[in-house]
Amino acid sequence: MPASDPSASLRFAARTDVIEPFLAMEVLERAAELERQGARIAHLEVGEPEFAPPPAVERAVTRALSLDDTSYTDSRGLWALREAIAADLRARFGCQVSPERVLVTQGTSAAMTLVFACLVGPGDEVLIPTPHYPCYPNFVRFCDATPVFVPTEARSGWHIDPDRVRAAITPRTRAIVVGSPANPTGAIQPREVMEALAALGPTLVSDEIYDGLSYGGARTTSVLELSDEGFAIDGFSKRYAMTGFRLGWVVAPTLAMRRLQILQQNLFISASSFVQRAGIAALTEGQGMVRNMRAACEERLSMLVGGLRRLGFGIDRDPEGAFYVLADARAFGSDSRALAFELLERAHVGVTPGIDFGEAAEGLLRFCYAVSKDTIDTALARLEPVLAQLAGDPSQAPEKGRG
Repeated sequence: MPASDPSASLRFAARTDVIEPFLAMEVLERAAELERQGARIAHLEVGEPEFAPPPAVERAVTRALSLDDTSYTDSRGLWALREAIAADLRARFGCQVSPERVLVTQGTSAAMTLVFACLVGPGDEVLIPTPHYPCYPNFVRFCDATPVFVPTEARSGWHIDPDRVRAAITPRTRAIVVGSPANPTGAIQPREVMEALAALGPTLVSDEIYDGLSYGGARTTSVLELSDEGFAIDGFSKRYAMTGFRLGWVVAPTLAMRRLQILQQNLFISASSFVQRAGIAALTEGQGMVRNMRAACEERLSMLVGGLRRLGFGIDRDPEGAFYVLADARAFGSDSRALAFELLERAHVGVTPGIDFGEAAEGLLRFCYAVSKDTIDTALARLEPVLAQLAGDPSQAPEKGRG
């Protein structure tokens, strides 16, 4: 019998055609290939802090494993961790949040998946200010809903204009997503903007993963300060440098908790038990590390912004938070994807193409500064001769679509 043609029977869901690649990860994966060939890459492409988690985290994991604390937990998370999260929210925002409204997840990506699976379906729309975290629209598309983009502008510090958001609302609008501090722009939305967004009507989904990393006196406003009907998503990856632990949470309206719990039970069961013990340790014993990391990032922000401006990148305003710089690179090429891969291949510097963050960021590049000073120095030194060639000789411009 002749072998069957797999393509004759294998069919894929339509959603896999509309979910786009995560270009930051594609740059990282190509960088890993180059490193296997012996190259030394200066990594500024992914939001991977070059800091160690709080020492208490390692102790907590070691103790949990020694006690064989590796079982399933309540799908909503360990009660002690939910209590610690509620206490942390009181300390940071003055919010009185019951642990009953906290659901612990395997990172904030799982939290986003649960929230949008709970809120939207076919025919629904979600408003996303842009430039935006690349995965926001893909979470929406995964739930067969439609992302609708609302532009922000560099000259206004990438702050959201509530009037533009209001104009984009239709009868199909179910939610508005806001990240503050924002990836990739570093913008922190003023309190009056957050209040205006919360008052518009659609559910406000607030990505607060970069809270605690703000500079120059800027302060984050949580949706939890404004409404009991919004969703606040947060986690341990950024300010506690625990990206590989994959631990996050969502604080949700009381009416949504049972639905989220059922989705969690079916999709993820629960976050890892020993990782949740690490989360408790981070929240209760890790604040000194957060302060030190914030101070170090602020210093590195100044260092990177100054260096990029000297190289010819356009930066209208210094970022207010997170640990990224979104810089205008059109002096060196208009195709940000091609330019990013060109810099990786020729300078061995990893950066993220602006197109990863939406059409509004085409022609820009994102740089992460949560890295060592040596990494920043190395990256700037390697970029200088390559960029000089690109700026001075049009024939050196990256081929469109490369990478």
